[in-house]
Amino acid sequence: MKNNFKLLLITASADGIKKIRKSRVIRFQQVTMPYLAALTPSNWTVFHFDEECEEIDYNLGVDLVGITFHTPSANHAYEISSIFRQKGIPVVLGGPHVTLIPDEAINHADTIIIGEADDIWAQFIHDFEMEESKKVYKPENTPTLENRPFARKDLFHRKDFSNGILAATRGCPNACEFCALSVMYKNTFRKRPVDEVAQEYGSFKGKVIIFWDDNITSDIQYAKDLFKKITPYKKWWSSQVSIHAGQDEELLELAAKSGCKQLFIGLESISQTSLNNINKSFNRVEDYYEIIKRIQSFGISVQAGIVFGFDHDNKSIFNETIDFLESAGVQNATFNILTPYPGTPLFKRLEAENRILTYDWDKYNGRADIVYLPKNMSCKELLDGFNLANKRFYSLNSTIKRLSKSRAGLWWTLPLNLAYHFSYRLK
Repeated sequence: MKNNFKLLLITASADGIKKIRKSRVIRFQQVTMPYLAALTPSNWTVFHFDEECEEIDYNLGVDLVGITFHTPSANHAYEISSIFRQKGIPVVLGGPHVTLIPDEAINHADTIIIGEADDIWAQFIHDFEMEESKKVYKPENTPTLENRPFARKDLFHRKDFSNGILAATRGCPNACEFCALSVMYKNTFRKRPVDEVAQEYGSFKGKVIIFWDDNITSDIQYAKDLFKKITPYKKWWSSQVSIHAGQDEELLELAAKSGCKQLFIGLESISQTSLNNINKSFNRVEDYYEIIKRIQSFGISVQAGIVFGFDHDNKSIFNETIDFLESAGVQNATFNILTPYPGTPLFKRLEAENRILTYDWDKYNGRADIVYLPKNMSCKELLDGFNLANKRFYSLNSTIKRLSKSRAGLWWTLPLNLAYHFSYRLK
């Protein structure tokens, strides 16, 4: 029986979504494949192609290909799979889109992995070696995160202005209607042991670290313990949190002392009605201003996540949102068009209401296309308003207004705002 094998892992990214992401200036390293490589037995040689920064070598001689992808890259990932399978190389597909609609993905692969691969990857690899691999693998239980190997740093290929990417937690306990994560992780929230996270955090040689967590402060006490543990490393870090993080001053103080320079918060909307309708009523618009100011008072800048196109939104939502972000002095913002990813409660509701306009996954990019019928504006008005919001927010006038309200991170938020300004001006 063969003892040594070669595995090619691919982080798929279609040309359309790559073009859209270029305007974001910073595109952080995806960590799925570097982590999966670390779980692969030592008798396998592992290669990784990340299409955000490199092209796939289809002539690389390997025994197995694994591909992970999000919905807007699904059609492209299926094309990649087809090329390798035509060469006689088996393909295993996994990731968000496969988990959301496995019945589609199974038609394009020799094997699919539904859900999280942590606890079943070794079994799949063993079965493959024995030539007994199954068509579908799905974990019976939600994986815990103890004793996980560090991600393979040699397989990080993007130059994303960070020196390290890792995850301390996984999932989010909330169940927002539009969120694919709540479907993928079944509203669970799990934590790696603090000591293990700190050890991996300290293993990166550089100073700027990104915690690739969905909501790193879901467990406030865990977050406080983690921040205390990583403080001695004297690095800078950023991550995603819910609005609750801004309500705890001790948490913010510990975060700042540990090197936190920015927190991404999913505000989603400045309309309380919209928030209530998408099952995110714990976001209170009346508290936004105070929470933003509290975070900034600890020297931590705020990046707001905003979604346009909720059923309550009309054409006024765009300027009203920018007016608020300017008055609050929000340093950065990521704007998205509401996108009903397959498998989510939002998708099911809109499909039941006959409001899904296309099933072409290429268009589920959240920035260049509208894939459903909005209620209070046309598709063109939604797309035009989205583009207007980006250009206005990152205009020189808005940048001056916002950054004059707080000096938190000014030394790096100003250059970043200017980079976005020129990016959108050239579009």
